[in-house]
Amino acid sequence: MPHILRLSRELEARLERLAEATGLSRSLLIERCLEGGVAALEAELLMEDAQPTRAGASIDQLLRESGLGA
Repeated sequence: MPHILRLSRELEARLERLAEATGLSRSLLIERCLEGGVAALEAELLMEDAQPTRAGASIDQLLRESGLGA
């Protein structure tokens, strides 16, 4: 699905240089950037949401719950 992105001139120039240097299309480069960025945001933000429920658990409790402890 097409989307419209507004990029700064600096970012546009960097993207253009990268496309020329690698022979990859700007669209592919943008898609790869977004995939990596979304993955990083998911890891950061979704893990932040999960941490408060585990923050008070001791290492012994975590090991027991994982099946690794006695």
